[in-house]
Amino acid sequence: MRLVVGITGCTGVDYGVRLLEVCGKREIETDLIISPAAEKILKLESDAERCDLEEMATRSYDYDNLGAPISSGSVETDGMVIVPCSMKSIGAMANGVSDNLITRTADVTLKEERKLVLVPRETPLNRIHLENLAKLSRSGGTVLPAAPGFYHSPEGINDLIDFIVGKILERFNIDHQLYQSWSGFREDEQS
Repeated sequence: MRLVVGITGCTGVDYGVRLLEVCGKREIETDLIISPAAEKILKLESDAERCDLEEMATRSYDYDNLGAPISSGSVETDGMVIVPCSMKSIGAMANGVSDNLITRTADVTLKEERKLVLVPRETPLNRIHLENLAKLSRSGGTVLPAAPGFYHSPEGINDLIDFIVGKILERFNIDHQLYQSWSGFREDEQS
């Protein structure tokens, strides 16, 4: 399995960090692209640094390197995850703007009909956001908002992060034990 992981500049970089950790433990190859804005957010929200993420990834590429192998459809991957995914990146992708390696690789992922999972972390959403997300969904992308569930009785932030990372893995049919699946209501709760 080979996944491209893009991390863009919005809050929630720990979702991307955790995805890289889990993929590394499962020996899933990852091609990492970090936007300059994501680097700034990383410094604010995490103890990890860019070099730490690059060590977790199988390969990493500069955001402006439009000549990287993953910018071509001839390089086979199983898909791409952009986590977190900024509305700037959503808007660019929805309108065919491929001016950096993240948006170019997303464009390639869609044109090759591979899985593209977008994890927006924004609230509330305005009409432009919704229209861009709908356009990407109609084009084959999966919109997976960073909106964790609570039915698995999370004990802390890491459990909420694992819930979203688990949902991402499920899009690629990757088994995980990051959270307990919904098992339904107990008999005494039915009604």
